[in-house]
Amino acid sequence: MATRRKGSILIEFVKIGRYIKVSAVDERTGMEASIVGDPKRSQKALEDAAVRKLRYVMKKYEDNGGAEGGGRGGLV
Repeated sequence: MATRRKGSILIEFVKIGRYIKVSAVDERTGMEASIVGDPKRSQKALEDAAVRKLRYVMKKYEDNGGAEGGGRGGLV
């Protein structure tokens, strides 16, 4: 497992079997997004994909007026 900082975003890499999970966490808001990728891809490519997903999730949250929901998942 490796953790790096990219500006105000923390990046974490965790090897899970044949895959690698990359999590990106915004330090200011605590919002997190994760991807699962092929470890044959470069670390930069995996990191960029996780950051893109985090930015997408943050924008979607802001566009929704800061309210959670409206997407997949939920409390059971």
